[in-house]
Amino acid sequence: MIRLSLFQLRAQAITAAVAVTAFAVLLAVTGPDLSSLYAASGLQGCRPANCSHLASSFLRQVDSTGAYATVSPLSIALIALTPAVIGLFWGAPLIARELETRTFDIAWSQSVTRTRWLAVKLAVGGLAAMTVTEALSLLFSWWATPLSRAVGQGGSTNSLAMNKFNPLAFATHGITPLGYAAFAFALGVTAGALIRRTAPAMAVTLAIFAAVQFAMPLWIRPNLLPASHTISTITDDTTFSLLQGDSPHILTYTLAAGSLPGQPEAYIESSVATDTKGHPVSTVLPSACLPAANSPNFEPVAKCLTNQGIRLDATYQPASRYWPLQGAETGLFLVLSLALIGYCFRRITRLP
Repeated sequence: MIRLSLFQLRAQAITAAVAVTAFAVLLAVTGPDLSSLYAASGLQGCRPANCSHLASSFLRQVDSTGAYATVSPLSIALIALTPAVIGLFWGAPLIARELETRTFDIAWSQSVTRTRWLAVKLAVGGLAAMTVTEALSLLFSWWATPLSRAVGQGGSTNSLAMNKFNPLAFATHGITPLGYAAFAFALGVTAGALIRRTAPAMAVTLAIFAAVQFAMPLWIRPNLLPASHTISTITDDTTFSLLQGDSPHILTYTLAAGSLPGQPEAYIESSVATDTKGHPVSTVLPSACLPAANSPNFEPVAKCLTNQGIRLDATYQPASRYWPLQGAETGLFLVLSLALIGYCFRRITRLP
């Protein structure tokens, strides 16, 4: 039965092997040059006072190099889309095609029970899906090690080097790709068992998985672990959004990634302007702090707001919670996958 399942998965396995091999070759060709660039930047063994400047210079140099500017976003997109592709082309047809073509009449009339038939197919397909996705993630993590080190040394993040809590970076690094792959595969199998038609099952799988990927960083991930709070002074690193209409001037405040004092790699969930007593204050810019006409320089505004007693109350996840959050999110997806698989077993045992 295992041999038959492997044989039926041969087309998908060959495609995945070719993709992983091509991806590995691409990273192997460009990775050593990136490591050499990091070695020449002076970041290895630098003094803490100089690391931030050197790291930012290194990241700007990397960002201006065409090869790296292509490889990095391409890799992230590939890892992020792989679970969805697996759910569509591996998961959805697994039961739906058998029911649609009625080949299950032959498969289930043999000595192999329905339960064993489904268990073997799920084990082979699910393990293959998780292996392929995590292999892509590990390869890219190896390639991007110099970028991650530079960010950890205080370098300002750019289009290539993202804070590790960035939604795209978090979903494509660590162990979360395992959870996404398992969930997408189980979701596709469940949609196929429920709808019993391959094309509609693929459409439903794509819609639900896309909705989950959208909801996870916005509403679910910030609530997996209790957040921390801190009061931060408004500085040049504070991101301002000034709506200069007639009057009043509305000012919104946010903290850029990596700009929280003492927490360079923290994940900032939200920030609110408060007074010295911690009470939320109006977003109307005080008249004394109005910037010069058409001036893009907000440094005087930041100093003025600080003198007015305005601070930022930031809600954040410290860098130390990266792996607990990874484990919590992966565990959540694995539990959902097991629940979907349990439904599939119940579904096929009740089919005529």
